[in-house]
Amino acid sequence: MTTATELSLQTSRVINAPRDRLFDAWLDPKMLATFMTPMPGMPASDVTADARVGGRFLIVMHAGDQDLPHEGTYTTIDRPNRLVFTWESPMSPNDDSTVTIDFEEVSGGTKVTLNHVRFPNEESRDNHKGGWAHILQCLENTA
Repeated sequence: MTTATELSLQTSRVINAPRDRLFDAWLDPKMLATFMTPMPGMPASDVTADARVGGRFLIVMHAGDQDLPHEGTYTTIDRPNRLVFTWESPMSPNDDSTVTIDFEEVSGGTKVTLNHVRFPNEESRDNHKGGWAHILQCLENTA
């Protein structure tokens, strides 16, 4: 196991869609598959999800001939306000890396704010920052 640091990132986006629908998209394997991709032009991911507190998810992203598994455990499901889960990925191999997503009604739709904490190093954090921004853009495109 890699030791995590206190490095964190935050990214947000206002999406013209109801927050219930955006929140639910993060728990629905079919929806997750459409927007959880590593970069533009990549195929849909393979996703399984047991969407309950204590349940696990597995997202296998496909980048060329590489399969990139990402998994975690749901720790908070407060529909439609907040979703919290652990994050285990090849670029963030920590047991205590956590993602918190807040959904706030605003003029023009829903502000989705994603906070990810506990990275092994700055490179991992920076790679995730671009990845999460891309994922929020894909979520907007599918909403």
